[in-house]
Amino acid sequence: MNNNEAILADTPLEDPKDDRLGFATFAKNLAEAVCEVTSDECLVFSLFGPWGSGKTSCLNFVRYYVNRKPEEQSPIIIQFNPWWFSGHGELLYQFFREFSAALGKKKRLKEISSLLADFVAVLSEIPEPTGVAKIVGKIVHKVLRRQLKEASKIRRDIKTYLRKLDSRILVIIDDIDRLTFEEIRSVFRVIKAVADFPKTVYLLAFDKEIVAKSLEIQHEISGEDYLKKIVQVPFDLPIPDKTALRKLFSEQLNVIFSEIPQDQFDETYWKNVFLDGIDHFLNTMRDVKVLINAIKMTYPPVKGEVNPVDFAAIETIRVFSSNIYHLIRSNPEKFAGHSDRNSYPRIEDIKPFHNKYIELLQEKEREVYKKFLKRIFPKLEAVFDDMLYGSDWEITWRKQLRICSPDIFPIYFQLATPAGDISQAEMKTTLASAENSVAFGNELVELTKKHRPDGSTKLSVFLEKMEDYTEKDISIEHIPNILNAFFAVGDKLLVPEDEGKGIFSWGNNIRIGRIMHQLLRRYETEEERFNVLKEAISKGQAISVIVSKVTTLGQQHGKYGAKERPEEEYIVIQDHLMELEKIALSKIKNAAKNNKLLRSPEMAHVLYRWRDWEGESPLKKWVSERVASDRGFVDFLVGFLSKSYSMGMTDRVGKEHWRLYPNTLEPFLDLKKVYDRCKGILKFPPEWLIDKKKIAVNTFIKGYEIRLKGKNPSVPLEWEEIDNEE
Repeated sequence: MNNNEAILADTPLEDPKDDRLGFATFAKNLAEAVCEVTSDECLVFSLFGPWGSGKTSCLNFVRYYVNRKPEEQSPIIIQFNPWWFSGHGELLYQFFREFSAALGKKKRLKEISSLLADFVAVLSEIPEPTGVAKIVGKIVHKVLRRQLKEASKIRRDIKTYLRKLDSRILVIIDDIDRLTFEEIRSVFRVIKAVADFPKTVYLLAFDKEIVAKSLEIQHEISGEDYLKKIVQVPFDLPIPDKTALRKLFSEQLNVIFSEIPQDQFDETYWKNVFLDGIDHFLNTMRDVKVLINAIKMTYPPVKGEVNPVDFAAIETIRVFSSNIYHLIRSNPEKFAGHSDRNSYPRIEDIKPFHNKYIELLQEKEREVYKKFLKRIFPKLEAVFDDMLYGSDWEITWRKQLRICSPDIFPIYFQLATPAGDISQAEMKTTLASAENSVAFGNELVELTKKHRPDGSTKLSVFLEKMEDYTEKDISIEHIPNILNAFFAVGDKLLVPEDEGKGIFSWGNNIRIGRIMHQLLRRYETEEERFNVLKEAISKGQAISVIVSKVTTLGQQHGKYGAKERPEEEYIVIQDHLMELEKIALSKIKNAAKNNKLLRSPEMAHVLYRWRDWEGESPLKKWVSERVASDRGFVDFLVGFLSKSYSMGMTDRVGKEHWRLYPNTLEPFLDLKKVYDRCKGILKFPPEWLIDKKKIAVNTFIKGYEIRLKGKNPSVPLEWEEIDNEE
């Protein structure tokens, strides 16, 4: 980074000649007003302005102009910043120490400086140092104690001396709005009740809204009314010259983007993006500095690979609206790409997503964000205005290095934190898609394609966090849509990347089951729960998820080896459970006929329920047909594979082991025949015997040979010798 690209320091200006925002003239007039005060009474001026608006620079300009007045017209300036002493409980003492030290620098004021030093000494000896507020309160109410009497006498002497002084005193106090509520009240009590000295003018700078709120909390009265009793001459910091802010921003941006060829810069596009978005966020000098510094730091690594206009735009969103930024970064398919009738995801499916995060914004911000985002992501014009962009546009966007190009989009986020977690805003917008069950199901499937650094998918994170929303945040009208989605695409969500590792973890099937249970509990009656389940399961095609849910319902009744739960915990009654089991059985048989059952992610579990619900005869007939060929036989074995994990004393990562326990196959096939057949297949292995197919054959042989030794292959310890040999 060269000298012209140095980071802009967020420090206040000292000299009015450096003014870029038009504060100098205002500061000069304010200095004139302060110097022309003729009353001997204490007078309080205030300078109101929000954080980052330039109050400190303006105060420095006032001091500059006051110091250039003839000595007979210029007040003695005392600067006090209470924020330096915040948290120490000594604001009252520090104020008078600063007061005394400033006056002590002038020989003719040694006497008053000495009196102030005595005043500080007496105040420091007052007992019960439980905070400035209590001490000040005692002074105000003239509590009769020896130290307070002495302090009151010294205070009268100070006032008498100041009335005879031929100079006035200007006390400038900044950063009041950075103090705690209690400290803010203390500062005003010091000014009003203790240090209301004659020929003294106070100039206080603070954010009026923050201070008024703190005073209101402390006094349980209107903060505005309280300030009116303290401040006699209020001023508002001038609104920064918007033209000056724009000019400063443009000058700095020109330096950063100086190497961009003119023919590669679309000036019209820049002006539209700036005026419809970036300009809205540049309201103070601090805003300009923060954004310029951010672009200076993040642009060099991607220079030449991104469109500078779009980069300035997305950095603006990152700096001033991090939630929206992370939402964009985590959902490229909802922002980048074209928007014709054949686009994926469909515009209708992503409308709830975009409408949701817009609704979460303050009302006055919604149109701003819509305009801004539509400028850099044309797809959103279809969402908000029904204006479509066909796929042919993507060639143009890619050439222009636009962020709306799916191919270029990832480059803009190379410096971002690696994706993995899901923000609250992303959770809410994804859940908003549950207005449509198909759209929500598509969202879930898309999350399985997004991987986290640990190898798992973002779906696992989403499902874990979704439990935080099941109690009340999810509309009860959306519950049927969510159940429909789970029962429709649920088997696609049972991805191996999200399988639990070890006995204390679980996979997506358990996560989905927990969510469905919590949502069903939202219904007040068993009849409502049954009806919504019946409809969703009847429509569903996710055999594993359907069977798993119906099994869980049966376990509540004490079926499938589970302990019966109290009746009040039932999701459905016995008669309704039997009806759901019949529907689930019909789904299994249809999947068996369509050859989909063999591809079910939890086929073994499904087969056990088939046997429970219809008996062994139909099941064994289907199994015999499936295993007639060697390939069908091996595919059947793959359905019984499972993973196990072990960890040694010095291991930091668990070791993965494949298992196929012979006893799980026993209800369906003769184990000796399975063993002999596996041996025969390995003797002359076919070309298709790879990956899980080969693992299944080898693992069954190992398990069966453990059994031949008179040991139980269902016990993990019996596999250790084989694992060690491998």
